Amino acid sequence: MDKELNNFLNTEIWNGKSLADLLTLEFLASTAGSILGAIAILLAGWIISSWLQRRVQNLGKKNRHLDEMLFDFLASIVRYVVLGFAVLFVLNTFGVQTTSVVALIGAAGLAIGLALQGTLSNVAAGVMLILFRPIKIGDFVEVAGKMGTVKQINLNFTELADLSNVHVIVPNSQVWGNVIDNYSVNPTRRAEWTFGVGYGANLKDAETIIRDTIMADARAKTEPAPFVQVTNLGDSSVDFLVRVWCDAGDYFGFRADMTRQVKEALDAGGVDIPFPTRTLYQAS
Repeated sequence: MDKELNNFLNTEIWNGKSLADLLTLEFLASTAGSILGAIAILLAGWIISSWLQRRVQNLGKKNRHLDEMLFDFLASIVRYVVLGFAVLFVLNTFGVQTTSVVALIGAAGLAIGLALQGTLSNVAAGVMLILFRPIKIGDFVEVAGKMGTVKQINLNFTELADLSNVHVIVPNSQVWGNVIDNYSVNPTRRAEWTFGVGYGANLKDAETIIRDTIMADARAKTEPAPFVQVTNLGDSSVDFLVRVWCDAGDYFGFRADMTRQVKEALDAGGVDIPFPTRTLYQAS
C-alpha cells in the first residue's frame, strides 16, 4: 500500500513535476504568487483600459467639430487592445508560451473570418463609414433604395427613420457598396417643376405668371437666377421647365406649395392648362 502511494505521489502529472512536488510549500507559495500577480495584472489592465477609453471619448466631446462616433469606435479599440495585452501577460506569468497562443488565435480568426464573410464585410464597411463619414447622424439620405434620416451608425448596420418614421435597418455593406445620396451636406437645393399650358395660350403671360408666383414666395432664392423657359412641345401642351433654388430644409414644402399655387395662378390668369383628350369616330 505504501509503495503504491509512493508511486502515485511521484508520477509526473504537470510540466515535469509529480504530485509530491506540487504539494511542497515552495511550489504552493510560487503558485499563489503567480495567481496574485495575474490578478494584479488583470486589475491594472482593466483600470488602464477604462481610463484610456474615457480619455479618447473625451477628445471627441471637447471638440465639437469632430465626430463623437469616430472617437467612441477608437476608444473601444484601445480598450480591447490593452485588455488583450493584459491577458497575454497573465498567460506568460503561468509559463504559457504566448507565441503559440497568438498563432492559435490567428488560425482561429482566419477560420472564423471565412465562416462569417458576410458579417465581417458589414464590419469592414462600418469601419469605412465611421472613418470617412460620407453620412452622419441627422443627415437625410437615400441609400440602398431607402430614404430617411440617419439615426445611428453601428459596426454592422445603419439605422434610418424613413419619411413615415418607420425604423429601417440597412446592412453597412449595402450602404458603403452603393451610391449614397446625402441631401443634408449642401445648404441649398434646386427645386424643379414642369408646367404645361395649352397651344393657344399666350406664352409670355404664362411665363410671367409662373415666375411671379414662385418668386413671390420667401423661400425662393434670387441667386442663382431662376430658370423659366419653354423646353418641350408635347402632344397637347407647351411645357415650361422651372428651376428655382431654396434652402435644403424648405425643399419638399416649397415644391409642393408652388405646384398648387402656380396652378391656381394660371387658372386666375385665364391660362388654359390642357389635359389629354381622345376623339372616337364610329363608322356608320
